[in-house]
Parts: sequence; C-alpha cells; structure tokens
Amino acid sequence: MQTTVQVTTPDGSADAYLVVPDGDGPFPAVLMFMDAFGPRPRLAEMAGRIAGRGYAVLVPNLFYRSARPPLIEPAELADPEKRGAAFERLGPMMQALTAERVVADTGAYLDFLAAQPPVGPGPVVLVGYCMGGRNGLRAIAAHPDRIGVLASYHAGGTVTDQPDSPHLGVGTITGEVYLAHADNDRSMTAEQIKTLEAALDEAGVTYTSEVYAGAPHGFTMSDSAMHHAEGEERHWTTLFALLERAGR
Repeated sequence: MQTTVQVTTPDGSADAYLVVPDGDGPFPAVLMFMDAFGPRPRLAEMAGRIAGRGYAVLVPNLFYRSARPPLIEPAELADPEKRGAAFERLGPMMQALTAERVVADTGAYLDFLAAQPPVGPGPVVLVGYCMGGRNGLRAIAAHPDRIGVLASYHAGGTVTDQPDSPHLGVGTITGEVYLAHADNDRSMTAEQIKTLEAALDEAGVTYTSEVYAGAPHGFTMSDSAMHHAEGEERHWTTLFALLERAGR
C-alpha cells in the first residue's frame, strides 16, 4: 500500500511516499534517497518492488525546501537534449541541499519510520540513486547506529576537493556499504573511485565497490534516456542480496 505522507523536519515538512506491504508487520525499513529528478512514478514503482519483498519503504522529496513534485516533465527524461535545461532548473536545488541539511533531514526521516506501527525495530537500510547515493554516504556516516547498510547506485560527487567531501567522513561508518559505479561516469571517475575506496580501506569499512561495464550514469532509471537494462537488473540482484545478507 502506497500513501503520500508529510515528514516533519527541522526546516518544515517534507512530502514523501510511504510504501508498506500488506499485513500487520513488523517490517524492516528501507529509506530510499532519490536521484536529482525527484519523486515520480518510476521511484514509486521501485519502492513498490522493494516493499513486495517485505519492507516498509520511505521515499522523501529531498528537495522539499525548493519544490514539490513533479520536478521534471517526462519529455525531459526521455530526450537527452532537454536534460541540460532540466539540470539548470534542478541545479540550485541540489546546491541548497547542504551536507548539514542532509544530516538533519535524515534524522527526521529515521524518526518518522521508527514511529510507524508496521515498522520493526533496528537499523534501516538506505538505498540511494545518483545524488541520493552521495547523500546516502553522508547519512550513514552521520547516523551509524541507525543506518546499518548503504546501497549506492551510480552516485556522483562522492569525492571532491571541498572540505565537506563525502569521502572524508567515512571513518564513522560501522555498517556495510555497497557501491555500484557507472562506467565512464564524468561525475565519478576511475581516479575518484580509487580515492573513495582508499578512504574506506583506511577507515576499515566493510564495503564492495563495483563498476558496471557499459552502464551509463543513471542506468537504473527506466524512465530516462540513460536506462541500461542489464545494469538495472544487476542492481536488483545486488540490492536484494544485500538485504538478505543484512538479515533485514
């Protein structure tokens, strides 16, 4: 069952999808962080597939301070030439989502999940796509006792030259991290992948880092021109294996 809910945050109210399996539960929780294109039918579909495996899934609008969905038109997803114009509109929203706001908002999302009667106790699994993977890395580092697993798919910008670069904060992570990188991704180069892996190694984090050959940035999203069917299926296989391995 999918419902639209409002999550109280330090800065207001975030709209979100909450998808809960049929039955009384308790169900383990999954927090899904969106890509830059925001809440839309494709993300609801993906959340429903995860819920079908017996999980309560929350998909918040990370851009709630800036706009309510829909954030993008279907034509902008399907037409590569129109993506540039879309990113010009979405770029300021991404910049407004600072590391501090991500950390504070994540606490609110976790509190909301914990308060839902069908949701069982224990750490949640966070799955993030594109910018959601980058912010997921920040979230698990800031809430290591509440997020037990991070699954990140085609994330970009996890290694930068800024003092708040996500890779610099991984030393607090105690859970497992899975990183699926797009092939030839300008937002996550081979050199940056090595830098992130070195930071995780130094911190002693349990992680898997894989490059999906031939899969472009955004490969999981079947509603976009970047969709890569083989990469998407591999993503489902690895995600569900990770959930099972986590005992959630």
